Amino acid sequence: MGNPWLPLGTHPDAEIRLLCLPHAGAGATTYRSWGKGLPDQVRACPVQPPGRERRRREEPFTNVEQLARELAKEIVESVRPPYALFGHSTGALCAFETLRELRRIEAILPVHLFVSGRRAPQVHMPRHDPAAMNLTELANLLRHLGGTPEEVLAAPELLALLQPVLAADFSVNEDYSHTQQPPFDIPVTAFAGADDPGADATLMKPWASHTARKFTLHALPGGHFAIFDHAAVVHARIAEALAQYAPIPGGN
Repeated sequence: MGNPWLPLGTHPDAEIRLLCLPHAGAGATTYRSWGKGLPDQVRACPVQPPGRERRRREEPFTNVEQLARELAKEIVESVRPPYALFGHSTGALCAFETLRELRRIEAILPVHLFVSGRRAPQVHMPRHDPAAMNLTELANLLRHLGGTPEEVLAAPELLALLQPVLAADFSVNEDYSHTQQPPFDIPVTAFAGADDPGADATLMKPWASHTARKFTLHALPGGHFAIFDHAAVVHARIAEALAQYAPIPGGN
């Protein structure tokens, strides 16, 4: 059966593992091909929350605290340090709260937090309600955000299957209530799409307040899914940030 949370493996023999949390409605396969662009020393470990792909019969979480508690336990039990966390959009918030939970239970922390496509946790989020939308409204919302293939948007039966997990994920992201805690003692790197109206560089810059170490913000051309459109650039920045744990042969 394998590990339901980490269905593509945990790569214990790699020099460092990069746990990748997906955006709303997406699953672990989002990072299957994307992760292949990382250097061999850094292995992507896509995370599979309940309610999607092989876990589609499970109820998806509707609040981030539940997800963080369950994922943190899985990380402690299954993931060999050193490791880092990467989250895109809703996944960025989930990575953030999972890191808080790992700190709360005094577990070994990741060495770095990477976030993209999600405004800082303390910055107000606009509210959507996919559960109350008809399929045309849902398609228009997803088309505005970008990243969903047009063949999915044009297929009502596929949208209907996707709607419950999208509604749960939007609740995780938009019903979140931020509470102040001390900053992390690990570096944070943020990636912002220059044309992402919900998470441009201005909205992502306040992530800096969550680290007592180095904060780096990279602005990418494009919109909400710029990390996929410019994967090679993102991989290079990740490799640089993790170089002390996974030196690249021949690098400076």
